[in-house]
Amino acid sequence: MNRLEGKVALISGAARGMGASHARAVVREGGSVVLGDVLEEEGEALAEELGTNARFVRLDVTAPQDWTRAVDAALDDFGKLDVLVNNAGICTMGSLFDYTLEDWNRIIGINLTGQFLGIRAAVGALIDAAPASIINISSTQGMEGIAELHGYTASKFGVRGLTKSVALELAGRNVRANTICPGTVATPMNEGLDVSGFNPMNRKADTSEVSSLVVYLASDESTFISGTEIVVDGGELAGHGPLIPV
Repeated sequence: MNRLEGKVALISGAARGMGASHARAVVREGGSVVLGDVLEEEGEALAEELGTNARFVRLDVTAPQDWTRAVDAALDDFGKLDVLVNNAGICTMGSLFDYTLEDWNRIIGINLTGQFLGIRAAVGALIDAAPASIINISSTQGMEGIAELHGYTASKFGVRGLTKSVALELAGRNVRANTICPGTVATPMNEGLDVSGFNPMNRKADTSEVSSLVVYLASDESTFISGTEIVVDGGELAGHGPLIPV
């Protein structure tokens, strides 16, 4: 408990799923949180649940002005911003024959450009509050491809690259940047997906299993970790099963 006492975090995509789990973990560990999401009803309900240490703001991650308002909310309500968690994301699929330019631009805009806009909006406040932490959520599909997930895969690979360049630029300012690459997590976005045989544990991750890593990277326990990615995937990327003789 209290691993994040005095810390203030801004989390995108915070109204439900992994983002809501991260927000609950931050507050549970003594921190305060600004919940950013386009899902206003769910976001307001979560802020009410979490009490005085939480505030909801409407945040469309593709809108620079929304990011400015979210950072201002952290500064106005809690006095600073220590942690940015770029969690918002979508997943779309389609073959090369029917995946449209609109599909492509939408997912790149939310999953990748949205993270860049968040970092750009928050960087001044994070430097002022340093030591500070940027946590970007990628995916195991940011490390390997899956057929017909072209936009999702490209955006999640891009998140890893963005994180590394940000970490290098901000290292001298005592601001760290790291990527979390979850496998399939039990969230509304993944509801109905059959992952049997997809990882050696044969199950989806619970959101709390990712949130515990968010807490670690947000805390001062990880002050020498920057520019890297940490995989939370039940062994999915570890390798393959035994060869079967023919």
